[in-house]
Amino acid sequence: MKVKNVTATSLRFQLDQISALEAESIFIIREVVAELERPGLLFSGGKDSAVLLHLAAKAFAPAAIPFPVVHIDTGHNFQEVLDFRDAEVARRGVRLIVGSVQDAIDAGDVVEERNGSRNRIQTPVLLDTIESHQLNALMGGARRDEEKARAKERVFSFRDEFGQWDPKNQRPELWNLYNSRLNHGESIRVFPLSNWTELDIWNYIERENVLLPSIYFAHRREVFDRHGMLFAVHPFCQPRENEIVRTEMVRYRTVGDATLTAAVSSSATTSRAIVEEVAATRITERGATRGDDQVSEAAMEDRKKEGYF
Repeated sequence: MKVKNVTATSLRFQLDQISALEAESIFIIREVVAELERPGLLFSGGKDSAVLLHLAAKAFAPAAIPFPVVHIDTGHNFQEVLDFRDAEVARRGVRLIVGSVQDAIDAGDVVEERNGSRNRIQTPVLLDTIESHQLNALMGGARRDEEKARAKERVFSFRDEFGQWDPKNQRPELWNLYNSRLNHGESIRVFPLSNWTELDIWNYIERENVLLPSIYFAHRREVFDRHGMLFAVHPFCQPRENEIVRTEMVRYRTVGDATLTAAVSSSATTSRAIVEEVAATRITERGATRGDDQVSEAAMEDRKKEGYF
């Protein structure tokens, strides 16, 4: 029998979409560690940062993750998310750096807004945390499909000596080449998940069995309707006089402060069911559930210019 010669040029190898995204993200994470001296990973305990931490572990396995995890704790977090953060950090064996908004309020460094939101005042706490730990690069799980200001971000997003972002002054990124050179006082925010969508994230969670906080899956919770969004009854988010509390099956598509993050009605209790649910929806996760993005059309961009992630 005649055997056909097989050469390298005759082989066809093509990654599926999720594997291609994974490879790109791992490449970016490795580039950050190779090019920058003091990187960190911003970890909120949400699904995107959980995926990013999972990718970081794969990028350097079997070695340990070579940078710390940074969490800006506003004091208004869901307890399930804090419990997950602590368990995941312990499981991965990484160092946790916590910047506390409550400590900054107590010290008089920031002043809480009259409406009780701590959304804006977490920015100076983030900048102080970066400076005090001398981090010159911070990776985060933001994606371009989340919100139009985030769609403007490059993968390597440069911040000036004040931690501010200028959307009109960014470096070109051609052929996956990233310019990581820093001028004095500058730092970089890096977004390895930029090209992922919410559906990609959930497909990856399903494929890789990525652990998540329980509130991402449908569960019974006391909620009330405010401006068309379902907010959970929480010590820092109480119903007003005309807001009726009811118990409903809900889950969270995104996780932020309990004062600003709404749930969605859902019966999806598994990642596979959530994949099917997300594939059918036509409303973005932040557009449907984040009260902080409803302030104005440019709310996110304004915060990012001030130094927000």
